[in-house]
Amino acid sequence: MSGVGGAGYRTWVTDEDLRLSPRTRTAELLAWAGEEGRPPVPDGALRTVLTLLELGGARLHDGYPELNSAQLEQLLYERLYLYVQPVDEPGAYEAYGEAVRLLIDRQRAARRLNAKRWERLHEEAEWQGEVLCGLLRRADLVTWPRLYTLLLRADGIDPADGGAVRAWLDGFRELPEEERLGRYATAPGLVAAEGQEEWDAARLLLVGMATDGARRLLEQGLMQRSYRNLAELTARGLPMPEELAGDFDGFEAAVEAEALRLYGEWTSPGLAALLVAEYPDLAPEPGPGDIEAYLAERDEPGEG
Repeated sequence: MSGVGGAGYRTWVTDEDLRLSPRTRTAELLAWAGEEGRPPVPDGALRTVLTLLELGGARLHDGYPELNSAQLEQLLYERLYLYVQPVDEPGAYEAYGEAVRLLIDRQRAARRLNAKRWERLHEEAEWQGEVLCGLLRRADLVTWPRLYTLLLRADGIDPADGGAVRAWLDGFRELPEEERLGRYATAPGLVAAEGQEEWDAARLLLVGMATDGARRLLEQGLMQRSYRNLAELTARGLPMPEELAGDFDGFEAAVEAEALRLYGEWTSPGLAALLVAEYPDLAPEPGPGDIEAYLAERDEPGEG
């Protein structure tokens, strides 16, 4: 494994047997929507929805994830707010719900849903999509890549400009800690609950825990997806790829790198990897001891 973007990484990601990352049929679904005269859905939002559904274990039919109520709830209510940071423009937050409804309609057109189930899923997508818009604005649910994407945009930095992002991170690192905490607290687009406006060590810990958990969910989804593909080979009596015979460490490293790449694709390209590898002081993630100390302190009875 030669690191993120290296030759070893590319081998693992592009190998047809391993197929580490989903190959979504975003273009085909958008073409179908155009043929049906449907309003356009943003390409990025649709690709993200299709990717997270597949990594969440949704069954595929003709290359499209098939939705049910449980998967819809997991996607809109539990997963998307961990990963995406939409631009603050009209309709940007609602785009994910629109993408889900397009997929539901495609299932109906393919006769994979009867009228009753189609109507129920539409209703669920409608209200859960509205809930998602609120979750994306909650300051207590933000992760480091999402938070820094907001701060970059607020300072006029193009999140897709890798050099500008790195320079901004270098400058942000030089700020006094109090000033950095103040920037977190006033990040545009986030709404703090009453009594949670201030940022302190406990708040930083919680953001780190959320970020670590979100990344590990991605890694788990990527591994399980690859294992499902490999199980198909075994069922057909075909040999396993040579990579898994003697380089499982390389496979794990590729999974970690791909999870970071996806996280960056949904926030700022390369940002998640930079925060882990080069700027961990700006995006601390807790170890077991940190979490135990936090839980112990929280459970201590108050004085008096």
